[in-house]
Amino acid sequence: MDFDTLVRTRRSVRGYKNDPVPRALIEEILDIAKGAPSSMNTQPWHVHVLAGEALEDVRRRNTEVMLAGAKANRDIATHGEYEGLHRQRQVAIAIELFKVMGIDRYDKAMRQDWVMRGFRQFDAPVSIVLTYDRELDPGAVVHFDLGALSYGICLAAWARGLGTVINGQGIMRSEIVREVANIPDNEVIMTCIAMGWPNDEFPANGVKAEREPVDRFARFVGFTD
Repeated sequence: MDFDTLVRTRRSVRGYKNDPVPRALIEEILDIAKGAPSSMNTQPWHVHVLAGEALEDVRRRNTEVMLAGAKANRDIATHGEYEGLHRQRQVAIAIELFKVMGIDRYDKAMRQDWVMRGFRQFDAPVSIVLTYDRELDPGAVVHFDLGALSYGICLAAWARGLGTVINGQGIMRSEIVREVANIPDNEVIMTCIAMGWPNDEFPANGVKAEREPVDRFARFVGFTD
């Protein structure tokens, strides 16, 4: 697949087959994604790949704690609720997803089940947890670097027939992920990426978020044409 097609067709996948993903294929994806740019060539990322019983343990404990009413406990600071235009975009994709999944806006049980799917990392067979060295905090620059790595992982996976979704819900309780994956205390858990073979029969996988036209977010200064 050429690059333009790769970028334009990639979408977030929220329903997966149970088929395992070979470790060698994940290593190949990471070998491609590591070419992402980083500030001053610091390459500040660490990658922890979870599958099998370890991932199931994270899923189970994450779900139990959040269902019990616990608050999120992430390593990185979060912005809280979105507002204004950002909230509008968040709501727009939610409406599309709920529509294809047959989730009524007043159906609290089904809406909660959808949220729990996020905490279970959408039942994907693989979770890729991204961390960085705590000594690099405050992490605005390192967050940018890990974002570049994340996108590289998503594109390299898509080119090989695998689906992904960057899933902050999967590490809402970072202490659980840290314990199960044996992640050192001197690493900050930033986010995780769910990965697996897309289930083409899962309705939400047909949804692709709309993007704003270039003239809505870009300015060109100094051009004569």
